Amino acid sequence: MENEAYDRIGDEPPNYEETSFSGGTTSNGNGTSNGEHRAVRPSVVSAFGHDTLDRVPNIDFYRNAGSVSGNRAVRPSLQELHDVFQKNGRISVTNTVEDREGSDGTPSDDVESVIPLDNKDGTVRFGWIKGVLVRCMLNIWGVMLFIRLSWVFGQAGWGLGIVVIALSCVVTTVTGLSMSAICTNGVVRGGGAYYLISRSLGPEFGGSIGLIFAFANAVAVAMYVVGFAETVVDLLKENNAIMIDELNDIRIIGCISVVLLLGISVAGMEWEAKAQIGLLIILLVAIVNVFVGTGIPASTDKKSKGFFNYDAKIFMENLPPDFRDGETFFSVFAIFFPAATGILAGANISGDLKDPQDALPKGTLLAILITGVTYLGVALCVSATVVRDATGNINDTIATGMDMFCNGSNTAACEQGWNFSSCDVSSCKFGSMNNFQVMTMVSGFGPLITAGTFSATLSSALASLVSAPKVFQALCKDNIYTALKFFAKGHGKNNEPIRGYVLTFIIAVAFIIIADLNVIAPIISNFFLASYALINFSCFHASYAKSPGWRPAYRYYNMWLSLFGAVLCCGVMFVINWWAALLTYAIEIFLYVYVTVKKPNVNWGSSTQAVTFVSAVNNALSLTGVEDHVKNFRPQCMVLTGAPKNRPALLDLAHCFTKNYGLCLTCEVFVGPRTETLTDVNAGMEKNQMWLNKKKRKAFYAAVISLCVITCCHSLTADTAGVQSYVGVLHDAFDFEYGTVVLRMNQGLDVSHIIKAQEEMEREAQEQKDLEKEELAEENKGKSIFRKSRNLSTQGLTSRVTTPQSPQVVVVNERLVSNSTQFQRKQGKGTIDVWWMFDDGGLTLLLPYILTTRKKFKDCKMRIFIAGQPGRVEQDRHEMKSLLEKFRIKYADIHVIDDITQNPNSNSWKMFEDMIEPFRLHEGSKSTTLAEALRKDNPWKISDAELDTFEEKTNLQVRLNELLQENSRAANLIIVSMPIARLGSVSDHLYMAWLDILTKNLPPTMLIRGNHKSVLTFYS
Repeated sequence: MENEAYDRIGDEPPNYEETSFSGGTTSNGNGTSNGEHRAVRPSVVSAFGHDTLDRVPNIDFYRNAGSVSGNRAVRPSLQELHDVFQKNGRISVTNTVEDREGSDGTPSDDVESVIPLDNKDGTVRFGWIKGVLVRCMLNIWGVMLFIRLSWVFGQAGWGLGIVVIALSCVVTTVTGLSMSAICTNGVVRGGGAYYLISRSLGPEFGGSIGLIFAFANAVAVAMYVVGFAETVVDLLKENNAIMIDELNDIRIIGCISVVLLLGISVAGMEWEAKAQIGLLIILLVAIVNVFVGTGIPASTDKKSKGFFNYDAKIFMENLPPDFRDGETFFSVFAIFFPAATGILAGANISGDLKDPQDALPKGTLLAILITGVTYLGVALCVSATVVRDATGNINDTIATGMDMFCNGSNTAACEQGWNFSSCDVSSCKFGSMNNFQVMTMVSGFGPLITAGTFSATLSSALASLVSAPKVFQALCKDNIYTALKFFAKGHGKNNEPIRGYVLTFIIAVAFIIIADLNVIAPIISNFFLASYALINFSCFHASYAKSPGWRPAYRYYNMWLSLFGAVLCCGVMFVINWWAALLTYAIEIFLYVYVTVKKPNVNWGSSTQAVTFVSAVNNALSLTGVEDHVKNFRPQCMVLTGAPKNRPALLDLAHCFTKNYGLCLTCEVFVGPRTETLTDVNAGMEKNQMWLNKKKRKAFYAAVISLCVITCCHSLTADTAGVQSYVGVLHDAFDFEYGTVVLRMNQGLDVSHIIKAQEEMEREAQEQKDLEKEELAEENKGKSIFRKSRNLSTQGLTSRVTTPQSPQVVVVNERLVSNSTQFQRKQGKGTIDVWWMFDDGGLTLLLPYILTTRKKFKDCKMRIFIAGQPGRVEQDRHEMKSLLEKFRIKYADIHVIDDITQNPNSNSWKMFEDMIEPFRLHEGSKSTTLAEALRKDNPWKISDAELDTFEEKTNLQVRLNELLQENSRAANLIIVSMPIARLGSVSDHLYMAWLDILTKNLPPTMLIRGNHKSVLTFYS
């Protein structure tokens, strides 16, 4: 195939047409502009002193197709560079832009832009502070900060309380480090955790975790909104302003809140970001309010409720744990840990960040540090100022000078002049252990804590409401779940997932109205933790694979630390809720299996592929050092199909042998000069392998080029048209000590002419449709002059496509097509007749046994036929029966043929003679001189002397065909031991005649000859 850029102009050196880097438009060849941007080849004359087709390194050569940050340039192929000076032509190789299939051209398709894009179209992009830091802090700071943190430190004491916070921060920090490594190993687009996991571990892991992660974020919206609604209802209850009842008030307020949050989200990311900033300010003021309140002198009312200013004795009294009501360290940790989640809030909108590679590590890790210090600071301040139990009664004071009698669990309060000893015998309502509103009491201005609670819940709900549709949209755009493709479409300049917002809204409202969030909460926490575990495992797996493509810019990670983080996340899942952890794993495994079975057509260069390659190489190398053992024998078939689709019956039968058992290699030989056939070989490699994969054939495709078939037989045995070449292939197989199988079907195996005709008809039919479309378009334009010529073209195509074939040809082709798919269908009840004439190591017996284990042949029984001596039939049958039982091979019957040595009948012999007549020399009836001349001119013909020498062997083949006709005419498949011709003694045509007469007029027949090395054993 010649390059279209060649323009022969004699023997002059090639000239090159320059293009321009400035973009613009190019001509489509008809003088019109197609509006397609052309990347340019920079002139390299100045660099090298002469013009050259080679290009200097440029980022445009490395872009993905469909990029919006720059046009993908196509460098000259190696073949173009290699062939150019041989053709001495004027070269014009343009740099074209390749559009990725299925790309919609949206900004999210730009997966290789490292430099922030200019927002010429008004697209909103966030930096690391507003896009990551603020979002992560708001999502991590939840209602736990104001409602449960004091209770956690009351139960665990500040000693174990620090461990609780530290352990939570370890999980999130390790995950943050792993995420930083992954997101700096290449450009990150929208999709957050799903994108990071799917591009690292592949679509199976990414698709499974992406769906449940998006669902978890959607349900989390309901959780946070219900938390907000419950706080509002508590305020209404205090002021006797309940609308209907508490439950319905929560539903009403929750639904109204979700509608308002949805409005903010749909308005665009810019409005959502502004709302987040406002909520952050309120939250920061509320946190500062807590610290300020601990320094304000406590009033009598606050002291009665357990709040005193900073006191070392209170601080030390709160050091040890005091678990009550069946709580343990792990149960307390399970309650607190959800407060540490939310570190993926920035990653979930990675598609809306200016530079995700820089923003995600910096913003996420800093958010973990700030929120961790805040949790610790607030908790320690409360532990130093609030006792565990208090009555709230301002009369429970101790007279001055009586503090010397203080002892027990309330010593610190007693020394402050308060008697809370009654809390030892009955439960109290105040103190860090009993009152969830401790932060409101401690703060300088209580309503600010309520505002902070509102801010924490609404900010988390808003972040989840944005995260869920963004992750879901990225998942749908990859088309892993084809039924969800509807939700992939984006709207507006920011490609907002409006459909995803609506779906998230529906899920949130449903759970607000009907769900028991106390049950669903641990499941959601486990969904998040499963995402963390896979992010950590992704980092470990990529590092373990040692792929050259794993080059993260972020260096502060360790593969074993990431593995530890993954195991720790899995452990925390069971600590939080064991049944929720099991449910999470069950859902993830189900989705993983589903995606694996569906096999989405994507290739992201995952670490799973890298590890598979490394494992395959290591396993192959390990096998080279181990001698083959008969118990581990597996068929390794080199199938001479030509193009795999040309001989489907041969491929199907070989696939039955090797599927889940061994190796299948389909082979094709291209005959001719290398320069003329190389293009066809390169084009066929990927095409044929894809065909095998599409047809679910577990086989490889290989091709070789040879000037003639015989020379290539030494590198790859091939199918040939000539008898000499055909037999030469068999001789080569015997010389290399290969087991050999030949399949014969009466209608033939090659359907290439039918496939070619079908493809031609499809091509012409498509061309006809295109002409009809053009004709219709021209009619609409009123161009009647051209309409007539188009009609003529259409008529010509129709006549070519619908040209009738003769009835005989149609019948033959129908039979051929039907037979070619015979082994794709389930075989009916019948037999596989095995004529095991010669001991070849057991291959003749093993291959049919393998067939009987397949679904297509499970209704077929094996019948064994052996040659026996007259008078020893029963003894020979018993010996074979004993051998088969030792081999543990099931069979239906054993037939001993004791008349195999009889001469064939006259009809059979005449059929054989008629077969070889065109190829006989007949030198016996000629003079000696003429006979010698005939031998010299036709050395390949069958001589009379040769027929006499091999008369017995020839008779055996003809006689065997008679026996096969007599005993196996109704068999589904016949297996016969292949006769061997001694190299140099038997002519190619005589040997071919033996094979032909042996298998003539029979059902599908396989000739098998093993390499005479045992493939069966009865030893353990």
